[in-house]
Amino acid sequence: MENNRNFFITIALSVLILTLWQVFYMNPRMEQQREQARIEQQRSEAQKKEAGGTANSGAAGTPAPAAGSVPGAPGGETVTAASRDQAIAATKRVKIDTPSLEGSINLTGARLDDLKLKHYTETVDKNSPKIELLNPSSLPNGYFAEIGFVGNDATGKVPGADTVWSVEGNPTLTPSSPVTLTFTNDKGLTFKRTVSVDNDYMFTVSDTVQNSGTAAVSLFNYGRVTRFDKPAVASTYVLHEGLIGVTGTEGLEEYKYASIEKEKEYKPGKSTDGWLGITDKYWAVTLIPTEKQPFQPKYSYFEFKDGPHSHSYQSDFLSDAISVGPGQSTTIESEIFAGAKEVSTINAYAKDRQIRQFDLLIDWGWFYFITKPMFWLIDTLYKFFGNFGLAILATTVIVKAIFFPLANKSYASMANMKKVQPKMLEIREKYADDKMKQQQAMMELYKTEKINPLAGCWPVALQIPVFFSLYKVLYITIEMRHAPFFGWIHDLAAPDPTSVFNLFGLLPFAPPAFLPHLGAWAVVMGITMFLQMRMNPAPPDPTQAAVFTWMPVIFTFMMGSFPAGLVIYWAWNNLLSILQQGVIMKRQGAKIELWDNLAAMFRKKPSPAE
Repeated sequence: MENNRNFFITIALSVLILTLWQVFYMNPRMEQQREQARIEQQRSEAQKKEAGGTANSGAAGTPAPAAGSVPGAPGGETVTAASRDQAIAATKRVKIDTPSLEGSINLTGARLDDLKLKHYTETVDKNSPKIELLNPSSLPNGYFAEIGFVGNDATGKVPGADTVWSVEGNPTLTPSSPVTLTFTNDKGLTFKRTVSVDNDYMFTVSDTVQNSGTAAVSLFNYGRVTRFDKPAVASTYVLHEGLIGVTGTEGLEEYKYASIEKEKEYKPGKSTDGWLGITDKYWAVTLIPTEKQPFQPKYSYFEFKDGPHSHSYQSDFLSDAISVGPGQSTTIESEIFAGAKEVSTINAYAKDRQIRQFDLLIDWGWFYFITKPMFWLIDTLYKFFGNFGLAILATTVIVKAIFFPLANKSYASMANMKKVQPKMLEIREKYADDKMKQQQAMMELYKTEKINPLAGCWPVALQIPVFFSLYKVLYITIEMRHAPFFGWIHDLAAPDPTSVFNLFGLLPFAPPAFLPHLGAWAVVMGITMFLQMRMNPAPPDPTQAAVFTWMPVIFTFMMGSFPAGLVIYWAWNNLLSILQQGVIMKRQGAKIELWDNLAAMFRKKPSPAE
């Protein structure tokens, strides 16, 4: 049928887009996500089996920095990779205990290098290990945040990576009890650091420098976030992971690991506000420098020939010179965010602490004007239903209601097209040898009957932006991580764990990895799509009829490895579309072809005439 041509072109383009996304972005990502838990477990076990070696007390051997530079590279000292517990036990520490965090501050360097997230585990099993966000630098997955100073001959030794601080009073950092650290050098400079933390993930570091000498001194304040590995899951264009910051006139700067490995270093212009750090899919560590002094942000990649690590990634800042006169003191306050990228928490920090564009730490993408409202709606409904799966179903109903007038016109136009189908067949037969006249007659028929031949495209086209925005919400927001539905779906952000190849778990074996991932919900989605397409009469053109038949099969296999929440949305949306289309067609007096089309599939076809 001529009027179906645009409809199938739209579907074909949609399939092409989704297929390319699946092949180049989703499949590698999903495959590595399934392996991530196993990789982390093996690495943890391997570290625990490794013996001996003591963690070096410095920044994995960080040499004293020259004036005006931020430390960044491990030195040449030999450091044996120890287990995490051994590395932590190798240095004196201050315990951290908050409602959201547990860990310790390394008194060598006053470094934040031991941090676990209390509310998040590695797998959906609540008894699985807690997420280890930060780790000592002696480990292969070393990752830390550090605030320090860069001095000169006049200042003497100033607090840096290898400085051993002393603790005054309280030995445990909690939201209600800050800790105070002190260090005094041989030039009469006393550094008093007060570290406080809130109930979530923000640390405040307040450094007071007291000059008891006889001459004024100048020194620089620095901060750095350094890591020696990168996430086990492959990067993707859908989400930014790597170095990130919002500073100066450049605003948002993002460097994926592969990008900074190629460029080695990027130094934007100086800034007086903003933040910078390293972000993963769900977690981040960022520095918020003091606004009292301009600072120079920098993003770097280091390669080492010697030492325990082969490379590192670093986001850092270096303030302008800070002068402290004899007998005087000055205070510099910086902040460190280290935790989960919870939407409400990040937004609260951006608003309450006046951190410029801190909400961009969550990668909402170019279509944030759709993605953000989509998350808000789902999250609001979740607070009402108590289940993100039900929230997604309710969101689908609301989106359907919003687009109902347009969809109503589309389905009504499709129903009218079914009524004039005999006339269209007559035109095709009458002008079978003259395509130009056939097209002109078709357009005249559309005009006379007030039919829009593109009407059938809208129901599919409208789903595409909603589909992508929902996918983005499921993929980037930690609120969706490990969010259960009902039955066997324990994580809406992960693929359906069942497989058609072992009868959804009835057969006692795991399907081979080379087979496509096809879970129960993908099959349900395919069935609903099949029924929806059978609501329309079968196209007379054999090619279109083949597309009509195989489209649900293609979508079913393609959607198999998508997040379960997305597949559930699509299946529910198809079901609502079937009901909506059926009601509208009945009102228009058009025949619903579903049952006839289903019966025709099993009806024996007559033998061709001799």
